[in-house]
Amino acid sequence: MPHFLIRAAAIAATLSLPTGMAFAQEAIRIGAPLPLTGPLSPEGLKQQRGYDLWAEKVNEAGGIQVGNQQHPVEIIYVDYASNTPRAVQTAERLITEEEVNFLFSPFGSGAAKAASSVSERYGIPTVAATASSEQVYDQGYEYLFGTFTPNSTLTEPLADIVTGANADVTRVAILARNDLFPLAIAEEMERSAQSRDLEVVMFERYAIGTMDHSAAVTQMRAAEPDWIFATGYINDLSLIRRQISDQGLDPAVITMIAGPAYREFIEATGDLANGVSSAAWWHPAVRYEGEDIFGSTVAFNEAWEAKYGAEADYAEASAAAAGAILQLAIEQAGSLEPGAVRDALASLDVETFYGHVNFGETGQITTLEPPVFQIQGGRPMVVYPEAIKQSDFVFGD
Repeated sequence: MPHFLIRAAAIAATLSLPTGMAFAQEAIRIGAPLPLTGPLSPEGLKQQRGYDLWAEKVNEAGGIQVGNQQHPVEIIYVDYASNTPRAVQTAERLITEEEVNFLFSPFGSGAAKAASSVSERYGIPTVAATASSEQVYDQGYEYLFGTFTPNSTLTEPLADIVTGANADVTRVAILARNDLFPLAIAEEMERSAQSRDLEVVMFERYAIGTMDHSAAVTQMRAAEPDWIFATGYINDLSLIRRQISDQGLDPAVITMIAGPAYREFIEATGDLANGVSSAAWWHPAVRYEGEDIFGSTVAFNEAWEAKYGAEADYAEASAAAAGAILQLAIEQAGSLEPGAVRDALASLDVETFYGHVNFGETGQITTLEPPVFQIQGGRPMVVYPEAIKQSDFVFGD
């Protein structure tokens, strides 16, 4: 299957600038390999929406300031059709043939890790908007930066909330997609559970592309868990939730990561979404004042609503933040030289609409407090942290 190059909507914004604001400088080209078709296409399209909004805002403002010049942004998308080896090939093609200045990573921890070897080899600063697993960042690479905190920052507060509020929850069943991030966060949940003396009565993996989880759910029912913890993406978790209901399971807690953070999960599961808990790296309820192009969470939410007619979820916001963070680094460096921008990314210590941004020694962000939420009345309601809490956690019968 051939690759498809798609120039970003940012170009349209460039061409429609008012008279007197036409760009005289060469565009800053950013490569964005994404799964725009295939089973991960819902997630890939989310990233694209985030990048597009950021690029549009930048170009409407006159471009990115580099020294005493302003440069427009051009994002070059390539569809890798949800195939990780193809994502790696695409990243190399963007660097060697399209001659991009910078990269946004492919979707998810697995593809981001695989493609990071390419950007590291060529010395191209790369921002990963959807990679949380520490295995992505423990390779000793210098050019990779990620906007998600480690997986334990999701499972630890979840485990604290559940065990702190309901002593009857003692048995946990874990079902994980056998893929880097879903498996890594499932293993992190196992550690969080065991450290609180919860019994993990089941830990099963399912293959990528699994279309029937009934056998695993039957095994789960036999294990009699109080807490079901399932990992995967929108299509996986929507099916698992329906099959849990089909087999009559009704535990005190059902947690799924990362599907419930997306409105598509609620649309696909209807009333079955209610009561499902999850955690994410951002939520529209947070309130930050930032130095980035958006300026504040409120302003970002308003811009997203105006463009897309809905609230942003964490993946969409993280993609927009990846662009905003890269822009801050370029402006701080005052240069498009890759090494200078890389050094600026490594030293960033700044407030943004997405939260406080400071990257740890491995390049993974260390300064966010991810919200925990539960779907109640068809909407995700934040239950932690206290500063943005919207509701109490509700347990099943």
